[in-house]
This record gives sequence, structure tokens and C-alpha cells, in this order.
Amino acid sequence: MSENHGRILIVDDDEDILTAGKLLLKRHFKSIATVNRPDNIPKLMNEGAFDAVLLDMNFGAGERSGREGLDWLRRILAIDPDVVVILITAHSAVGTAVEAMKLGASDFVEKPWQNEKLIATLKAAVNLRQTRDEAAALKHRNRELSAHISGAGDDMLGSSSAMQVVLSMIARAAPTEANVLVLGENGTGKELAARQLHRQSNRAGAIFMSVDLGAVTESLFESELFGHKKGAFTGANEDRIGRFQAASGGTLFLDEIGNIPLHLQAKLLTVLEQRQVLPVGANQPVSIDVRVISATNLPASKLADESVFRQDLLYRLNTVEIALPPLRERTGDIPVLVEHFVALYAQKYGREIKGIDKQAMAHIDADPWPGNVRALRHAVERAIILSEGDRLGVEDFNLAGAVARQADADGAADDLTLLDLEKRAIGGALKRHTGNVSRAARDLGITRASLYRRMEKHDL
Repeated sequence: MSENHGRILIVDDDEDILTAGKLLLKRHFKSIATVNRPDNIPKLMNEGAFDAVLLDMNFGAGERSGREGLDWLRRILAIDPDVVVILITAHSAVGTAVEAMKLGASDFVEKPWQNEKLIATLKAAVNLRQTRDEAAALKHRNRELSAHISGAGDDMLGSSSAMQVVLSMIARAAPTEANVLVLGENGTGKELAARQLHRQSNRAGAIFMSVDLGAVTESLFESELFGHKKGAFTGANEDRIGRFQAASGGTLFLDEIGNIPLHLQAKLLTVLEQRQVLPVGANQPVSIDVRVISATNLPASKLADESVFRQDLLYRLNTVEIALPPLRERTGDIPVLVEHFVALYAQKYGREIKGIDKQAMAHIDADPWPGNVRALRHAVERAIILSEGDRLGVEDFNLAGAVARQADADGAADDLTLLDLEKRAIGGALKRHTGNVSRAARDLGITRASLYRRMEKHDL
């Protein structure tokens, strides 16, 4: 701490004490305020924050119990819980001072004080106040960051009956501590549902941490989730906490839970049962406090297969099970989703897009959207980027455009099923890109994996 920093308030009914304290301390701190009547404390504290309060234990002639000092200690901390209170006490009242420290006082000095000790005590008090202020600011920033990372404002949209069931289950499950398993095809919004659960939970002010288990190799599974000690294995050059510890107090989202091999499922089950992790190379387990939300694109029938997924682990994960409907089962939500994505990406890319024309919306409605909401979102984003007008048309949506062009060429659009349209659109994209799957997938607004599945389905 630099010299002449810190605001000190001295409270004592002895004017000589106030004068001596001010003369001594004014050379070492930014400002010194004095008050001989404790009734004036609230007014002074409301006019400006103090770093430390030097508080006498007794006021008035003959008062020796210290009870009045204890009462004002409570009132001072009620006004500013982070202010550091140092008590002034006679030697005979040390026992009362100890009681006061249990109530929140930070230290005490005896009368008559030693000048050097009083200065050192108050400097330490100012440093403590600074530390408390920094911790409060950090906590606030972390809360804001958690809200941002958790996707505050990125709500699940839809008024269809299927989505109303999902939203109702989220609202009921979120305030509890129950583990939740979210089921759904790729692109249905499983992580979005998990974030929604977190935001509506009692842990909303803490961290939401997501782990894609499909991207975690078997060799690093324990280290990634449970942490490791320095020297536990080659490359472990320092201690590292795992995701369970990092998310302690908040929510841990385990995505693609169905990708965990059976022998690692057993380790995860142990952690959930015991609510503690054993870092790799450690001898002592570490307690954890997390709520686990998991997700998988495996169908419920697959999860019920003991050779694929441990049933005892499944019971731990799916206290509440929420199944997200594919977009083809909630087509009534497509217009509101499109409107939301148009507004989102028009703002992101600085485009003045007024909306989407009826013909384009009709083609979007007719599309099977095998990639679900994610594919729709990517298609709208791509259209916003490439559109040359102020309203999106059929030509701005490559998938719909390919369907329209091929259907018109056949002159039999009315006779085509959705599967026919999908097959023709995929075939057209592959033809345009001379069989390059990556480019065709980008063209269609879906992932390579999704395109391969569609190609296999249509024998392309």
C-alpha cells in the first residue's frame, strides 16, 4: 500500500483521543474523520465509504461493559459489510473485544496505544478493505461473465405443443438439484436446453461449464474431468484441476455422454455416487459440488442396451429426462425461428434486411431440415451474408433454390415427397461440386456427417 492512501473514521467520546489519533494518522492515510457521538456514524458512512473504522468500546462516563460498542459494531457492519472495524479497548475489556471479533470486528488495540502498532494495524486494515473490494468486483465480473457464457438472452423459441412440453419440463426441473438427461438428434438444441436449465436454477450466478465428451480421448478422460497432479504422467508439468472441480458450485454439462466407453462410464458413476473426484496421481479425493446435465443423440432404445450404456449410470444421469423434438415435428415454429435468426444475423453483419418473402418461407417450410434448428440457423446466416437485396428470397437459400430448380426442371414439384426433394437437393449439390462432400455440405448448410447419413439413406 502506498503512503497517504485509505480513509479512516475514529469514533470515541474522548476529544483528546480523537485529536491525538488524527494528528498521528493524517501523515499516513488519505483522510481522517473523527466523531465523538456514535449517533453520527450512519450519516458519515452514508456520505462516503471508509476503509477502516477505529471504534471505542464504551461511550459515556462510567460505562465499562462494552455492550454499546458491540451494538455499534453490528450497525456499522449492517451499513457496510466490507468495512474493516478495529476496536479501541482498555486492557480489562479484552474478553469483550474477543467477543466483538466473533461478530465481525477484524482486530483491536489497547489503550493507551503504541503509535507504530496502531499505524501498522490500520495499514493492514486498509489493505484488507482493498482485498475485499477487489474480491467483490471479481465476483461481480464473474457473475456477469457466467451470464454471458451461459448465453443469457439466447432462449429456446417455439410455441408448438412439442416445444411447450419441453419448456414446461425445463421450468419444473431447473429449480431442483436433479440431474437432467437431454435427448435429441444433432442440431435440436441440447446445449441450449442445458443452458436454459442453468439460467433458471439456483446456481444461475455460478459457472456453466460444457464438456464435449466426443472430443475427449480415452487417455485424457480422467485428467480432463478429474484433474491431475504434477508428474502424474508425461507432460503433466503442473497441477491441474479437472472440469468437475472447475465447475464446483455451478453446472457441468456433459455433451455426447453416449460416446463414453463402458470402462470409463464406471469411473464417472463413482464420481457421481461419492460426489468427489480423485485427480490422477493424487492420494486424497476432492469433494465437488456440481449439478450435472448431460446430453446424447443416442435414442432411448440404444441407451437401454447394457452393452452400450451402464444402466446404473443412466439412473444417476436421468433423474429427469427431456426429449427435444426434431424440427420436422415442430414445423409451426419455423417462421418464428427464421424471424429470430434474420434479426440476429442482420445485426451481426450490419445488414439492413427487412425480412423474407413468402415464396422463400414456403420453400423453407417444405424442407425436411435433417440438420434441425442448427441447419436452419446456418442457412439463414449464409443467406444474410450472401444476399444482395434488402429482403431474402428463394435464391438466397441454396437448399431451397436447388429443390426449386430441380423440381421445376422436372415439371412435377407437386408430386414430389419431402424425401424426393431432399434426395434431389443433395444430388444437385454433389453434382455442382463434382462430388466434393465438404463443399456440398457447406452449400446445403449441413455438416459432413449429416450429409454422409443422407447420402447413405438415399443410396447416393
